[in-house]
Amino acid sequence: MRLAVISFVRFVIGRIVSCLEFFALMKTTFSLRNVIALLALTLLLSSLTLALTFLRKSTHAPETPKDSPQLILWAWERPTDLRFIDPKKVAVAFLAKSIRLESGEVVVRPRLQSLQLPEGTEVIAVTRIEASREKKPNLTATQREATARAIAELTSFSEVSAIQIDFDATQSQRSFYRDLIVDVRRRLPPRVSLSITALASWCMDDNWLSDLPIDEAVPMLFRMSGDGRQILNRLNAGDDFNAVPCRQSYGISIDEQRPQMLPARRLFVFNPDAWTEESVREIVESPR
Repeated sequence: MRLAVISFVRFVIGRIVSCLEFFALMKTTFSLRNVIALLALTLLLSSLTLALTFLRKSTHAPETPKDSPQLILWAWERPTDLRFIDPKKVAVAFLAKSIRLESGEVVVRPRLQSLQLPEGTEVIAVTRIEASREKKPNLTATQREATARAIAELTSFSEVSAIQIDFDATQSQRSFYRDLIVDVRRRLPPRVSLSITALASWCMDDNWLSDLPIDEAVPMLFRMSGDGRQILNRLNAGDDFNAVPCRQSYGISIDEQRPQMLPARRLFVFNPDAWTEESVREIVESPR
């Protein structure tokens, strides 16, 4: 912010100096009122120009650190042995907890299956949240706090570099989810980033994600329904997501055709079956 103010001041001073030089070159007498009006107009135009510059910069998603792997494998609830991966090329997002919201309760289920990784693997701890259809959750502040606490507890593992929340919130659940994300972010240490998975429709036509305190929203480009085909067609035609947090990564599955994807974005990959050396190698070697 300080650099932005300094840049603005320098920019305006430069414009005013140019304006005064213009007066000198013209060698024409101007009234004080005209001089003040022209300087005021210069200041206004300078402010608008600089504001538009900063706005353009802010619409670009922050870049992922260059030393972070661009390929992330989702490891879901099954015994998983990934000791064969190269930690410099591949990271792992594993299902660490499942949370079910029902009535006024928060039912937390930890991961029960083994996960084997090579030393130095970048790890993202994923929490899957589901809302009961039979016992619709009350979505109270108490439920939110208990859920946020259960998610934030995953940072006790030193290997975890990020937390990811996977919740297909409905329209009526968005307010709860928004407050939950804010609460989780407040509980996380600065070293841990916050990621969420996002329905493709949230990224393409809905802008409710843009002001959330998250580092990334991963567009889920598989198992899509409704307008899924239309979204894929738009991506294949070169369109990008409207929501800025969705412009850092893609989420795909190895058993579905992937859409056209822009380069320099992280790729989260889901496998409905167990990961093998062959399936990982195909992903690593496949063109983006």
